[in-house]
Amino acid sequence: MEISDLYSSILENLQEGIYFVDNERKITFWNKGAELITGFTADEIIGRHCYDNILNHIDEDGNKLCLQGCPLHETLQDGKNRESSVYLHHKNGQRVKISANITPIIDEKKIIGSVESFREVSENKPVLFDESDNYTKAELRIIALHDQLTGIPNRRYAESFLNSRVNEYNELGIEFGLIFADIDNFGSFNNNYGHELGDKVLQVVSKTFLSATRKNDLVGRWGGEEFLIIFPGINESDLIKISEKIRMLVENSILRENEQNLKVTISIGATMIRSGDNSHSIVNRADDLMYQSKQKGKNRSTFG
Repeated sequence: MEISDLYSSILENLQEGIYFVDNERKITFWNKGAELITGFTADEIIGRHCYDNILNHIDEDGNKLCLQGCPLHETLQDGKNRESSVYLHHKNGQRVKISANITPIIDEKKIIGSVESFREVSENKPVLFDESDNYTKAELRIIALHDQLTGIPNRRYAESFLNSRVNEYNELGIEFGLIFADIDNFGSFNNNYGHELGDKVLQVVSKTFLSATRKNDLVGRWGGEEFLIIFPGINESDLIKISEKIRMLVENSILRENEQNLKVTISIGATMIRSGDNSHSIVNRADDLMYQSKQKGKNRSTFG
């Protein structure tokens, strides 16, 4: 499929990700928006097939769409427009939630390919730090409350947020759920590959958490490889579902190191606020549940 220079220039500079495939699902066009969202350059992608599973799309249930149930492939078959919400695999390893629109390319009443446009729909973003020392007072306050490696709230921020949610529950009866998550076998990443790889693991996990949560949820780094996630206004059933979804998304995050695919998993303890709880009791309960997940074999979520 040939694109005129004018249309190519327009598509190339859109912030939305755009890519074309032919009838064999070979990728023939990959714009700068796609590079920005996925981390993969056009040189790495053009000429490959989407079933090569580079982006490794999965849905909310963890189904691997590039291998089965691919909406783009279905559009090539029936010529129907489709919308899809999926999680793609970023080159750096983390999962990114996107909203995609798939449209057939038709020439002389024949389907000759398909185009997918997609945009990131993750509501939460990490705080980015630079090397500048010319921060304003407001920026310095933000920095003081965020972890500089991952860009997510630090323990001080998470404790303050948690105390506010406990007070809301005691005064207004507004429930919330809490997850205590710990990266499995984290020491082996540092010991076998070095602390730089360990830092990448922490970044991948935290970004995947952000991609899976809502704007009013808090994802915080509690310390080391431990994370606290707080879900205001959630019920027990939804907390169990989101716990399993987060576990699944991390399990499907892949880091490349020395031509190896490194798998990362987490163990989770999940619990709801209870009458008589304070910030210490609910965290301790979630921590205990997380250790139950470790004892049961890791890479699982335990609710209680």
